[in-house]
Amino acid sequence: MYFKRSLSDIVVKTSETFPVILITGPRQVGKSTLLEQIKEDNRVYVTLDDPQIRHLAQTDPALFLQTYQPPVLIDEVQYAPQLFSHIKMLVDKQKQKGMFWLTGSQPFQLMEKVSESLAGRVGILELQGLSQSEKNQTEGMPFLPDTLTQNNRKPYNVNSIYNIILKGSFPELYATPQLNRNTFYGSYLKTYIERDIRQLTNVQDERLFLTFLKVTAARTGQLLNYADIAKDVGVTEMTIKAWVSLLITSGLVYLLQPYHNNMTSRAIKTPKLHFMDTGFCAYLCGWTSAETLSVGAMSGAILESYVVSEIIKSYIHNNEQAQFYFYRDKEKQEIDLLIERGNVYYPIEIKRTATPKEDDVKTFRLLQKMGLTTGKGALVCLYENLLPLNREVQIVPIGYLG
Repeated sequence: MYFKRSLSDIVVKTSETFPVILITGPRQVGKSTLLEQIKEDNRVYVTLDDPQIRHLAQTDPALFLQTYQPPVLIDEVQYAPQLFSHIKMLVDKQKQKGMFWLTGSQPFQLMEKVSESLAGRVGILELQGLSQSEKNQTEGMPFLPDTLTQNNRKPYNVNSIYNIILKGSFPELYATPQLNRNTFYGSYLKTYIERDIRQLTNVQDERLFLTFLKVTAARTGQLLNYADIAKDVGVTEMTIKAWVSLLITSGLVYLLQPYHNNMTSRAIKTPKLHFMDTGFCAYLCGWTSAETLSVGAMSGAILESYVVSEIIKSYIHNNEQAQFYFYRDKEKQEIDLLIERGNVYYPIEIKRTATPKEDDVKTFRLLQKMGLTTGKGALVCLYENLLPLNREVQIVPIGYLG
């Protein structure tokens, strides 16, 4: 089963504007599947996962591009950065739109090579795992509390949402319902460590890196404390910083930055770490059932990571821009998420509750004291209906995300 991706129409429009488009994102989130579903019949598909084809691209890029002429879709292009300068020459010579469709994981290193060779010639788009709206095949839009309207969105109770959290967002788990979750994530983890990590850095002890992944996953939705993780893993703090950078590079985690300005002297300036796929996070932590996860020690934190990742994906998959923050001060007053668009700040509180109350959002008042222009806030929770909590805040069911 194929799930239509929100990015599909944007890919087509971008291809009409640029000679090259590049889709980046973590491994197995559906980048090549998306492009294969919407490509024209005359567009050749070639993957650099094939060792022989990869060798040709690396050793004789000119011959490779004679063999696979545009319009062409090149999958996993990060394996042959040698292609980029030759693509540039072809693009500058032929001056046609949509000549090359490229996909690649490891976006940070890939971006560096693309920026050097294809600046001004490439439209870059990002893809993450299936969003909530894509799973339900409903129209998704960038999340903002003041644009939400009543609709027929599916309500989620505590059991259904934690089943979704446990399953995660990788398309293959939904396209192949009989696929065992543990088998998939075990294979994904093995592939990630053996291929991506070895290519990105020289990890001497893969068992230590696996321990690091598990220790880090247990801290999703929490302040990032490098020293604590280093102590639990048994490596240096510098190593942990390098490894966290790898997770960011791989698109597996998002560091949510703290908000502070000259009126927030007591604000904490440590980022929060969120896994972008809660299924992978739960697998690393050893959770095997939604029932135990929903009442376990991580229930609140992993729900927060799920909501934050869904909101971020709603922007990524619509190719829209926003800045995301959280706020916490030394008095432990906190706002789980701040969305900044056009210098307007929208506060979001995330609660594992079906009985929301005004006291849940009392920290929203801090924004006015900071001198910020605020939009409508949201209390995202397990309540079934979209409803005003007060004049400034909407109660938003989790089913309205994405």
